[in-house]
Amino acid sequence: MKSSPNQHIHLIGICGTAMATLAAMLKERAYRVSGSDQNVYPPMSLFLQEHGIPVASPFSKENLIPKPDLVVVGNAISRGNVELEATLNERIPFTSSAELMKEAFVQGKHSVVVTGTHGKTTTTSLVAWILTCAGLDPTFMAGGIAQNFQSSFRLGSGEIFVGEGDEYDTAFFDKTPKFLHYLPTSVIINNIEFDHADIYASLDEIEQQFRRLVNLIPENGLLLAGAESETVVRVAQKAFCTVQTFGIGDFFWSARRLDLVPGPAGTAAGGAGGGSFDVQREGETVARVSAPLAGQHNVRNMVAAFALASNLGVPAQAIADALGRFAGVKRRLELLGIFGGVFLFDDFAHHPTAVRETLAGLRSQHPDLPLYVAFEPRSATSRRKVFQDDFAHSLSLADTVLVSALFDPSKIEENERLDPLRVAAHLRQLGRAAEVFRSSDEIVEYLGRHVSPPAVLVVMSNGGFGGINPKLCDMLSRKFGPAAKPTEATGLRNQP
Repeated sequence: MKSSPNQHIHLIGICGTAMATLAAMLKERAYRVSGSDQNVYPPMSLFLQEHGIPVASPFSKENLIPKPDLVVVGNAISRGNVELEATLNERIPFTSSAELMKEAFVQGKHSVVVTGTHGKTTTTSLVAWILTCAGLDPTFMAGGIAQNFQSSFRLGSGEIFVGEGDEYDTAFFDKTPKFLHYLPTSVIINNIEFDHADIYASLDEIEQQFRRLVNLIPENGLLLAGAESETVVRVAQKAFCTVQTFGIGDFFWSARRLDLVPGPAGTAAGGAGGGSFDVQREGETVARVSAPLAGQHNVRNMVAAFALASNLGVPAQAIADALGRFAGVKRRLELLGIFGGVFLFDDFAHHPTAVRETLAGLRSQHPDLPLYVAFEPRSATSRRKVFQDDFAHSLSLADTVLVSALFDPSKIEENERLDPLRVAAHLRQLGRAAEVFRSSDEIVEYLGRHVSPPAVLVVMSNGGFGGINPKLCDMLSRKFGPAAKPTEATGLRNQP
């Protein structure tokens, strides 16, 4: 696909992370780009604004005037959407974000696909950062804004593409996972668990999609398999390429001698701490890594990124140095501020395992501080009762849990909905304080009455959560003074 300043591309559902990232990449390639969405909120709304991409809201057939040359249909867009219906009626050419990403940015490159149920965005950003520091100048796209780049993408001149591979389906006309479009040469599979209960009925169905991905890797390619996941091990057995395992334990690539201790509030991780560990290759230590990312789940992410970069020829010490300067990803345990001793974090976790790992990391870094969680069941899976008990157990790592009402419950069949009242009751049975609230304003008001320094407060949602973060920042700054922010690690802003 050749760039042309005269070609107009319109994206329906542009505020999804992948869609917004694609829009900005196209804009840098000199396409005329526009988009529309129903729910517009940070950080992607600000990201699009910074890139000068107009966003219309709500959806309307008027948004397709003048008629674009191509429409990209987001995977959240279904038949009945007024813009999709207009696109079909007017015979406007259309495609999916994954297919256009392949055509415009992946073809002809060594494609590194980073996937798995958890850790995709962080690991993608880690790989991109290491390769950039090593001078390989990769192109990358991630499902979140990497702090070192202040962007979710970068267009490099090198021969490597690093992409976050999503197992969610591609579009209303293509129900296969997006990661099947990315022409994989090297693949990282961090882990595989049941997720996306709106489109998959079982773990077996998800496993089958990962098998299809592995079957696309060429013989001279590479599969890095998170071997602490039994499902990943099964999937890797069918690979035709080289397979290397990784994890915390006795694997081809291993993290050993972990020293995960509380870090100073001035680290890049913003008081989430970090730690050190050895990276071993076939039992031989190749580097000692000290990095500002909290939790064992991030150790696994870093080992995967280390292994990938090493296989691409980056020296071990150069990888370790880059990991030490990694500044994290927005909304992945992102410190929003420290207000007189109250640490306020924002986190994207919306699966019980991610919730548990994130809270375990915070608990290990701040073992003596009261831990408050404001949790919004918002994703298609977290709004369903399939994980109702699991959420209670994961959230019980906090001292106090504030559960919001379901986001847009009308989208979920009544007999399938998670019940926040039952989650809160289960938490109280587990010895934790728990309440249910109708709105973000009620949660902010509650915290204003109950939180006092020192304390840790984390907001967990994969959406806007009623604008709760700025409301909390305002409340905490009025009560305890302006936020003190950590010193950011050395970064590299996105370059055209």
